[in-house]
Amino acid sequence: VTKMSLEDYLALCKKDPSVYASAAERMLKAIGEPTLVDTSKDSKLSAIFSNRVIRVYETFSDFYGLEEIIEKIVSYFRHSAQGLEESRQILYLVGAVGSAKSSIADRLKDLMEQEPIYCLADAEGNVSPVRESPLGLFNKSDAEMLGVPERAVSYKASPWALKRLKEYGGDLSRFNVIKAHPSLAYQFGIAKVEPGDDNNQDISSLVGKLDIRKLEKFPQDDPDAYSYSGGLCKSNRGVMDFVEMFKAPLKVLHPLLTATQEQNYNGTESIGCIPFDGIVVSHSNFSEWDVFRAKKGVEAFLDRIYTVRVPYCLRVSEEVKVYKKLLNISSLNKAPCAPRTLEMLATFCVMSRIDTSAHHINVKSKIAVYDGDKVKDKDNSAKSYSEYKDLVTKQEGFDGISTRTAYKVLSLVYNYDVEEISADPIHMMLILQNLINQEGY
Repeated sequence: VTKMSLEDYLALCKKDPSVYASAAERMLKAIGEPTLVDTSKDSKLSAIFSNRVIRVYETFSDFYGLEEIIEKIVSYFRHSAQGLEESRQILYLVGAVGSAKSSIADRLKDLMEQEPIYCLADAEGNVSPVRESPLGLFNKSDAEMLGVPERAVSYKASPWALKRLKEYGGDLSRFNVIKAHPSLAYQFGIAKVEPGDDNNQDISSLVGKLDIRKLEKFPQDDPDAYSYSGGLCKSNRGVMDFVEMFKAPLKVLHPLLTATQEQNYNGTESIGCIPFDGIVVSHSNFSEWDVFRAKKGVEAFLDRIYTVRVPYCLRVSEEVKVYKKLLNISSLNKAPCAPRTLEMLATFCVMSRIDTSAHHINVKSKIAVYDGDKVKDKDNSAKSYSEYKDLVTKQEGFDGISTRTAYKVLSLVYNYDVEEISADPIHMMLILQNLINQEGY
């Protein structure tokens, strides 16, 4: 944590644009520059990506088989950083169970911790409870004088800051600025919110509430009597992860509309509007998404959501990398594993996920083509990757065996033999047979 005067901060703004960068700009910087991959130079990738040049990001290199999904998520931040419509939308990840939605959200929270933010503080050095930008003290007409773009001063000062401005008699020099890194552990610029009970219509989990212990010193409508404990308060200038957002009652979601569109929201008391310059990320399964879309009067929410459909991996070689990644973080990382064991499980899972409704589809050939292999010499009826994609329904990749279930299968295979912890295709076949019979696949 670094403390500086407001004057020093304003001088820094003229030299370094990252000082007043928005949450999306800082996220984009943390993600880093992509590596451009010319897929025409790789026989496997050329078949899958039609010889296009694709962007690959080192920070998401362990999300296997999700290149296009990651690119769509990064595009959201890129457009948001440019001040386009995405800057006023919620990033919503929807997909089947175990399709890495939560892992992507966790990675975004980790990335947000990398770049520091500059927060307004009072004369004593106490940081604003909503970690607001010091530029909120100025108007849009001051942008040219300050040497910053107009969008940087578009956020209003919080009731906390306005009270102190009045106490200081309008003397801005008494304010200080604190430079600090966002932290999920300390709920500083990053927050995680979970839906409440269906019977509970309380919006305080998002916007905070009155602190009754402070009513001895302050009146009810005093900004200092308010507890800025809501998710929007804690995640200002950073990321708010709203888990299973659409399980929350509709009334609880209303503050998100104004927070994203107008960049401010009202608290539960009449203390004035609280600014919000952050990213709202949510993720859920299709069941919650379908139920919410079927409700009446939710058009405003649907129009403010940037939806990213996260599918299962449909490439056997990439699915194997997922299993190896999971095994490497377990105590099984050094246990013996016979050749083709992981490939067998990956093939089984991918077979359950692909669409075989079209007539005369050779499943084995389709899986090989999806993995970038050339099978024309073995199967004359085999089609190209793009031809197969043209024949499938939108649901391909969103049904079938989840990665989580596959990991459970692996644990059963490794512990099948009472004498040795190891994995082999024979035991894998037995476990998969039992799984099919028990689950009724």
